[in-house]
Amino acid sequence: MYGIPSERQIEQRCADSNAFRWYLGIDLDERVPDHSTISQLRRRKPGFRKVFRLLFEEVVWQCVEKGLVSGKLMATDSTHVKANASRASEYLEEAREEAGAYWERLDAYEEEGLAELERRTGKRRKKRVKQIKRDKRRSHKRVSRTDPEAGHMKRPGKPRGQYYLSLQTTDTDCGITTGVTVTPGDVYDSVPYLEQLENIHQNVIPIQAAAADSAYDFPLAHRVLEEHGIAFFVRPQSAHDRTNVELKREAFSYDAGQDAYICPAGKQLRLNTLHRSASGLYWLYQADKRDCQSCPLREKCLSENDRRGVRKLEHSYFAPQRQRHLARRHDADYREALKKRQIWCEGTFAAQKWGHNLTRVLRRGLGAAEDHCLLSAVALNLKRMIRCLF
Repeated sequence: MYGIPSERQIEQRCADSNAFRWYLGIDLDERVPDHSTISQLRRRKPGFRKVFRLLFEEVVWQCVEKGLVSGKLMATDSTHVKANASRASEYLEEAREEAGAYWERLDAYEEEGLAELERRTGKRRKKRVKQIKRDKRRSHKRVSRTDPEAGHMKRPGKPRGQYYLSLQTTDTDCGITTGVTVTPGDVYDSVPYLEQLENIHQNVIPIQAAAADSAYDFPLAHRVLEEHGIAFFVRPQSAHDRTNVELKREAFSYDAGQDAYICPAGKQLRLNTLHRSASGLYWLYQADKRDCQSCPLREKCLSENDRRGVRKLEHSYFAPQRQRHLARRHDADYREALKKRQIWCEGTFAAQKWGHNLTRVLRRGLGAAEDHCLLSAVALNLKRMIRCLF
């Protein structure tokens, strides 16, 4: 609450402050507890950590009961928190493949997509039996010997090193933080996003609309939030066509009536299969090989490394939901929601970093980092609750 950065300084303040002594029930002639008492309590009593989560939830419930949280618009963003580890302690380790909740969601939608593929093409792809492999470009990651649970963060415009990420969802009525999730610094923001929003929607207060920046503009989010009846205001993510050919994706037009792409030569790319990758589900459209062999635009359309010699295009399985949400991006309420997200999310992080110790984690481990971020959010929630009520 007062931005005290260490437990030793907490002991000093308790010894000097009559207000602290009164709050703790310690007389003026009594000795205050040693700072190691708090440290040993955390170390010897693992269940003590549940107190911080329960405290955060209790403060949020009080804010809901007092009408400070409505769920009309929930804004989400993440901020980096420096881990108590230096880059000198890093070493390379092979990245382990972990499915997680994100992949489990895609597994369920993949089964739905295979049934849709059979309806649209009359053929059903064989059920996948092998686990999807991760991106080969990230076969290894940097791990700290000092704090192995932290993550090496390497993002444009961000500091590089061992960090944790604090993902927070804030109600834009009074700026009350309703959800806090802490992950290592090398975890994408999209991984814990849906689970956090669903937890708030089901256990705290129904969400009417959600706002986020471009890091959360992934197709699966549009589908899941639409199923929950939540309007989604998100800054569109810029598309990057990395194909090494002259005729890019923009040269092909989609014909919804025939469910096919039309190439510059007037030929059709028909729906071929449902493609599954580590990041999502995609409809794969493929041209006829005979059309590509005799096409005068072959050199502009196909790369030299293309072994099959046929042009393919893909779009997300969740593209209709994304298009419906982004079709409103020029509306006044859409722009207003993004403006509120920037004000409340960035302003909340600035206040926590300036006055509530969100700049760096004092202790080590993911559990300790979560306790740290929860207490920082609780302190600011209490201040805003008092300000709004009195």
